[in-house]
Amino acid sequence: MPPQALAPSLVLCLLSGCAAGPDYVPSSAAQLGVPDQWSVTAPPGGEDLTAWWRKFDDPVLTQLVEQAAGANLDLAQAQARLRQAREALVISRAALLPSLSGSGSVNRTETLKGGGTTLTLPDGTVTTTGGGGSTSFTLGLDASYQLDLFGGNRRAVEASRAQFEGAGFDYAATLLTVESELARNYVLARGYQAQIANARASLAIQDENLEIARWRVMAGLVSSLDEQQARSSRAQAAAAIPSLEQQYNAAVSRIGVLTGQAPGAVKPLLETVRRIPRGPDMVGPDGVGVGIPANVLRQRPDVRAAERNLAATTAQIGVARAQLYPQLTISGSLDTNARSFSGLFDTITGGLFGGISQAIFNGGRLNAQVRSNEAAAQGAFAAYKSSVLTALEDVENAVVALRSAETREKELAEALDAASSSALLARMQYRSGLTDFTTLNTQEAALVSARNGLVQAHADRANALVALYDALGGGWDARQDYTTLAGRPAVARQGTKAQETD
Repeated sequence: MPPQALAPSLVLCLLSGCAAGPDYVPSSAAQLGVPDQWSVTAPPGGEDLTAWWRKFDDPVLTQLVEQAAGANLDLAQAQARLRQAREALVISRAALLPSLSGSGSVNRTETLKGGGTTLTLPDGTVTTTGGGGSTSFTLGLDASYQLDLFGGNRRAVEASRAQFEGAGFDYAATLLTVESELARNYVLARGYQAQIANARASLAIQDENLEIARWRVMAGLVSSLDEQQARSSRAQAAAAIPSLEQQYNAAVSRIGVLTGQAPGAVKPLLETVRRIPRGPDMVGPDGVGVGIPANVLRQRPDVRAAERNLAATTAQIGVARAQLYPQLTISGSLDTNARSFSGLFDTITGGLFGGISQAIFNGGRLNAQVRSNEAAAQGAFAAYKSSVLTALEDVENAVVALRSAETREKELAEALDAASSSALLARMQYRSGLTDFTTLNTQEAALVSARNGLVQAHADRANALVALYDALGGGWDARQDYTTLAGRPAVARQGTKAQETD
């Protein structure tokens, strides 16, 4: 900057309170590529999804989700990061204020040898004086203040504030992840319970078939081939149970960890077998309201966190640009020095200093930092737009998955009805000798497959509904300021409110 232009620029900035770098302007829905309508058929509406798990009407699920919201360790880590972001904001704000420091000292000196003055008194006595020690006291007060002429410190505060708000949205996004993951594992656990029940029922039928085959072999009605086939089918049915039990245990263990407990802590709670939670249908008076695509910008905390990150990186451009301009610092000091504490304030000296510095040559480092921050802001915008488009993708995929699961559920229910009738008929015919064991075995296998297929369809539908609630940003209150959690040691959630715990 030419010297003749420096003074007018300083005066102009002081009068206008200017800040270096671009001002952040929120992007519109059109700039983010948000369409007016979904590309798939989605029901309108937008009901409150703050506590969507209650729509499944399963008290155990409700208890576990709300327990996880209060005790999950991922949430505890997110809350710690939120507190860190708050303190970073405090540090940034401190740069806008003067710094003041005080000092004090006491100095004592003693003469170890010599140093005195020898005097001869009138009576002829010789004495030595002045060889003792001395004490001095000093106090000082220093102050300094860097004038934020070009708004570098204000931009730093702006960036820290956006990061702090983003940390609040990150906490909410973590909360949604914990809630949906717990619900999915709960659905898995109930699904495995149903499959284990199917496998045990199938094993009981295979035991009965084996007894019938043995009786028919002993009666000379069939060859021993039927008995061996029955033994094989019975063993395969028995072998399926341990694998299902292992998968059930894994799902229950995951639920325990998500609630901040040991893996086996919730096993007693889940011992009682319950059906897979269903939740509301896609269409109907209690159906899921998807709303319009633009709602994603407000409902999804991960999208709002990405937007706050863009605001922070935009402010960092101003921080870097301010380093290109002069830095003006004012400092002052007050000092006192005395040989006795009572006279410490008899003489006080003070000084006032002003200094200005301007980078002249730094090998292009400061300009490179500006360009680096501009590139970071461009990347943050791309990440923000990507998060928006990914959120829209999640919603559309979840809608299609839910519709598909509901259709499969209906078809598989009919398939199970037909398989049950076929298996019953084959069993009666085998008892009467009207069919062979291979036919019976085929029908029994088809029945087991139909039962497990319907169970899987129920689980797929429930998981698709959970995914839709999650994609819509359900599970948090968009009106709540989650940055207030930075001042709390722990968070417990009862219903839809966050409360402080011991």
